[in-house]
Amino acid sequence: MTDPIATRQQLVDDRHYKYRGCAPDPDSPSVSAADPDVSLDAWGPYTGDGAEPQKERIDREKAAQQICERCPVLALCRTYANTTIIDADGVEHLAEPEGVMGGELALTRHRALIARRHAETTSTTPEAVAPQAPRNLADARTPQKVAVLRALTVELYDERVAHRAGMDVRTSNWHRSALCSLLGLNKETATRDELLVAAVRQGLLPADTRIVWDGFWPIAAAPTTDGSRQRRIAPDVPAALLAPRPRTRRRRRPGNTTPARRRLTAVRAVPQPRIPFTPSTVLERAA
Repeated sequence: MTDPIATRQQLVDDRHYKYRGCAPDPDSPSVSAADPDVSLDAWGPYTGDGAEPQKERIDREKAAQQICERCPVLALCRTYANTTIIDADGVEHLAEPEGVMGGELALTRHRALIARRHAETTSTTPEAVAPQAPRNLADARTPQKVAVLRALTVELYDERVAHRAGMDVRTSNWHRSALCSLLGLNKETATRDELLVAAVRQGLLPADTRIVWDGFWPIAAAPTTDGSRQRRIAPDVPAALLAPRPRTRRRRRPGNTTPARRRLTAVRAVPQPRIPFTPSTVLERAA
């Protein structure tokens, strides 16, 4: 086991430590020296009142990780962040159990620690550890989740899916996100069709289930991170097809506009009074 104190001292003594991305800005100590738009709180745990919105947490962690990727002491910081200590009860813990360090989330470091413990228990190396078994699909077979899956097969809009499943939109979207996790799908890239196909393979839906096509822009299996609305995933279209076509300007021939045409154009340009459309107006005009 690596000594956390010695590893941290090696990190601090590095000549590039003062140029780290999470260092405070000399002019504004509350922001990062690498990016003044990123607060130093991006690397630490959330300390505000109540629960932090999921979208804000993801944006904060991504901003911190992007700065860590170009940090000159990334390797030393990551090594220290994954060191462990043993408490009085003999339980091994991470030296830095919270926040973003070495470009890694706290959850990533905890998973690596669990993998190392498992490797030591089975007398194998971490690289040879078998992948984790899939989660128990009993949670995916609840009546609410099955109702959401059945509604997804015939409905395309989240409001209609929720109405058919007998719940509100936010609850329906939450079940869709949970189903992605239970079936091992990526919430950012998985489509509605992929979710339903996985449900059929796992026996959550009948094998002869018919799925309504959702169009050329696939509907995402999981809605937005805050669960407020449904989204679509842009298809893989070549950039040349998405580029705007250049507009050619037509040259006007001299003498093409006659005086009569100019007068006609001027008359047409005069605004005409608008008559409100009502059934009585139509009858008077017909008479």
